[in-house]
Amino acid sequence: MFKKVLVPNRGEVALRIIQACRELGISTVVAHSRADAGGLPVQLADEAVCVGPARSRDSYLNVAAIVTAARFTGADAVHPGYGFLSENVGLAEACQAGCLSFIGPPADVLRLVGDKTRAKQALRDAGLSVLTGSESVPDLQAARRVIERLGYPAILKATAGGGGRGMRVVRGESELVEGLAMAAQEAEAAFGDPRVYLETYLDEPRHVEFQVLADAFGGVVHLGERECSLQRRHQKVVEESPSPTLSADTREKMGESVNRAAHAIGYVGVGTFEFLVDAQHRFHFLEVNARLQVEHAVTEMVTGVDIVKTQIGLAAGERLSLQQADVSLSGHALECRINAEHPETFASSPGAIRALTLPGGPGIRVDTAARVNEMVSPFYDSLLAKVIAQGRDRAEAISRMRRALDMTIIEGVETTLGLHRRLLRDAEFLEGRATTATVDRLVSGGAL
Repeated sequence: MFKKVLVPNRGEVALRIIQACRELGISTVVAHSRADAGGLPVQLADEAVCVGPARSRDSYLNVAAIVTAARFTGADAVHPGYGFLSENVGLAEACQAGCLSFIGPPADVLRLVGDKTRAKQALRDAGLSVLTGSESVPDLQAARRVIERLGYPAILKATAGGGGRGMRVVRGESELVEGLAMAAQEAEAAFGDPRVYLETYLDEPRHVEFQVLADAFGGVVHLGERECSLQRRHQKVVEESPSPTLSADTREKMGESVNRAAHAIGYVGVGTFEFLVDAQHRFHFLEVNARLQVEHAVTEMVTGVDIVKTQIGLAAGERLSLQQADVSLSGHALECRINAEHPETFASSPGAIRALTLPGGPGIRVDTAARVNEMVSPFYDSLLAKVIAQGRDRAEAISRMRRALDMTIIEGVETTLGLHRRLLRDAEFLEGRATTATVDRLVSGGAL
């Protein structure tokens, strides 16, 4: 097992990794920007080192600075968390060259799944249904040629990333022209890579993903699925497990397919295989997120598996300690992502948190690094806290989440609390009929 892990990340995910390392007896070093010098992860880690100014490209996306920080502090592994460099081949290779372990999939796997078009072909060869898409489009002329083949609507996506960054739906020529430039700009800012590609767009699908664990000895298990259809700007707002519409038989068949596909591409580590489900209940492979997911806590609550500790163990060369038959889902869990954003326009709301009351009680977990008087930075993602509720069934989980959200008080910045409270009373959601268009329909209808 590792002795010291460098965490080049911030906020609640940095704190989550520190917690897991502490339980494993591993020392931690937080590599932070100057803007985050006063953050809770910096205070709670065993050590901290500043790797640059506030802008991500000069700090959290600076591979050389991060590897130097790891070697300077004597770390023997780097855990990138999610976002930033979590799926970056360059960081994985730099770690290897510097005799550091990268807590994530090997560089060759990251290279495969990070190239979305190659990944789709590999997963198609492994037996998964895949949406039609393109290679990276270098300019508008190339994008127009692809549209001639795909037709409208289509969606632009970042070649090197995920999580909703660098994504734009295009339904006509004007949206293609504007969207191409904006998607490339956002992809460059989020992942340091401006490449984007085009893919067939499904109107109002459901978004379902399977959590996978794989060791270096061929062992692969899945931890069931998460329903992630409630989204805004292609980023998830509410996640739950299990999916309210997936039967046990479908879960078993899809899980077996995912396990086979992960084994076929030589996947190692923690990852998520994401799918869009159309109106005919057909699953279409979307992408592999080769990292820890924001919503991993939902799966931890229903399986009892500590995904972060498992991820660290897999990177250290351990075998999986469980077989597929050992995995069972108990009860139901939901996660609400509370962001510092206006609940209708989703405009970012930087500023100081003036009051903060977080919920508790039976079945409630809160993952956050937010504190009173802390500044919400305009430079980074606006996630403030993740509220997770578990119940014996879906109805109890929803009831507990409503209670938790009503107990939550955040003042000083706008938040999405109002959106979440409304979503948990929406008929589409309560009846398990939510799609990726549900949030937009609620907001545009003035239901908030």
